[in-house]
Amino acid sequence: MFLLSDFFSRCARFYLKSFALTFVALKDELLAAQVEARNTQAQLEGQVALNRRLRTAISDLSTSWEVEPMDESKEEARGDALVDQLCYLGTVLRDRVRDALHIRVKRAMAVVCSGFSYDMEVVSHGFVIDISKTDVENEERLHALIDDAEVPRERLAKLFEPEVLPRETSSGAGEGGEDRDAD
Repeated sequence: MFLLSDFFSRCARFYLKSFALTFVALKDELLAAQVEARNTQAQLEGQVALNRRLRTAISDLSTSWEVEPMDESKEEARGDALVDQLCYLGTVLRDRVRDALHIRVKRAMAVVCSGFSYDMEVVSHGFVIDISKTDVENEERLHALIDDAEVPRERLAKLFEPEVLPRETSSGAGEGGEDRDAD
């Protein structure tokens, strides 16, 4: 009987040690899972904050460029809704800038025609090279002409700016930037 009680005592100690080791291991796993959960929560909170900032920036851009916003009611459930909105905004703005470029080039050519006598067909081909000069000399001439055109270009660009650029908004997105009207 003594042997049987010794056997049960040893078994009980073995099971208690096993239970203690299992408990310690489970406790360590639980602590590691809690740390991982806190890290995941912090990452999610960061992503939510970034998502809010992106939505605000897209909204501010859409408002300042007077672009109709996309219907977000269907987009909320999708993870790539902001990407779709940025692509849409990029396409609309690219089309507007391209259209503005063509209109402004047409107006600039009209300005040239209004007071000067130029063959507009020749002007429409851009810089005219002097075939008697080398490529380097023509390049230097081009840079000199560009430098000479800087002041008149600035004056003419200021005339067209209100037609091309949207009104500036006072959203928080551009804080710390330069005031372009102060130029």
